[in-house]
Amino acid sequence: MAKRERVVRMSVELPLWRALTGYRVLTMIYAVLLAIFGKDNFGQQRFERPWVAVAYLAFLSVWTLATLPKVRSAASCTKRFLVADLVVALTGILLTPLADFDSQSFDGPTLPSIWTAGAVLAFAIKGGWRWAAFASTFVAAANIIQRGEPSRDTYHNVLLVWVASIAIGYVVEVARASERTLARALEIEATTRERERLARDIHDSVLQVLAMVQRRGTAIGGEAAELGRMAGEQEVALRTLVSSGLVPPTRVSEDAAEGAVVRTVEIDEESPGDGAACDLRALLAPHTGSRTSFAEPGAPVLLPAESARELAAAVSAALDNVRVHAGPDAQAWILVEDEPDEVIVTVRDDGPGIPEGRLAQAEGEGRLGVALSIRGRLRDLGGTAELISVPGQGCEVELKVPKAPKVSRGKAGSAR
Repeated sequence: MAKRERVVRMSVELPLWRALTGYRVLTMIYAVLLAIFGKDNFGQQRFERPWVAVAYLAFLSVWTLATLPKVRSAASCTKRFLVADLVVALTGILLTPLADFDSQSFDGPTLPSIWTAGAVLAFAIKGGWRWAAFASTFVAAANIIQRGEPSRDTYHNVLLVWVASIAIGYVVEVARASERTLARALEIEATTRERERLARDIHDSVLQVLAMVQRRGTAIGGEAAELGRMAGEQEVALRTLVSSGLVPPTRVSEDAAEGAVVRTVEIDEESPGDGAACDLRALLAPHTGSRTSFAEPGAPVLLPAESARELAAAVSAALDNVRVHAGPDAQAWILVEDEPDEVIVTVRDDGPGIPEGRLAQAEGEGRLGVALSIRGRLRDLGGTAELISVPGQGCEVELKVPKAPKVSRGKAGSAR
């Protein structure tokens, strides 16, 4: 039996960081081209002091390219970098009047132009809407100071950046919460699968043995009766443990640096050669006896090895229920039908049947033979288990399993 760990990493932030990386490069190129080819409202070159623009844009280009690794993920984008990046953007805005004397008279672009929005978006993706509001407020103040006498368009642009950055920050926070919720749901599902698997194994082995010891000890009497009583107590305690849960809850990492991470352990129960098809008839034939009849097709009933084993175990659990609840004189029949897309196995008996509400009561008492050993197995195989019972007319269990095997099963889970 081999175990392998499957790591599932979920993050809606990583695409945002990649988009921000591309945005910073493109807007840096745009700011440089705008400075080279841009003109003022009179068709003249914009800058009275071009050396200021050249020096700043050269620094902006080097800064943008050198800091690309910093904006690849939340872990690499530190607070110190965010502050330095914001300072670069604010410096460019405030240097614009020094390079272009007419920038305060006309609503022309600043030296960094729309590159500034990238610095604000980094705050939004890293820390949410509060960090976005903090950064965009400084940018808004710098733009108003740079304009001297702000126009309506200035306030419009400032408000647009402020609202957009806060909205993106809020969306990022919601996405993080959704990731954690989904990771917890996957973790609960993996834990539940492992608990059901262990409960089925315990029911099919330990609980059956304890129940048999209790019955035989009571029938023999003497010291064996005391042993049967102790076995009965252990059976009740173990059933309680199985029904309450065998796997402790685990935690999903809430570190948003790389997104939510879920680790599921998959147990590969197949040995070499188990991948080949298996004839179900060979697994069910040993159940044939004086009180159990077996009807099978003339040709082999081929199923994947794991599906055949699990289906045979479900049939065995159904026959155990017949022996325990239908009485010593009950007769059982096993019918195998090989359909094109599925295999159907029917287990029928002529016992007294199951009273209405008895299955729910048994499940509440921790007796999970039908719930886990039969229905649980078929559910994991992608099949169904239908139980039909009329009081006084016996019971019939119909098991359907698709012939197409499942790709994999997550048996246990843990998270970091």
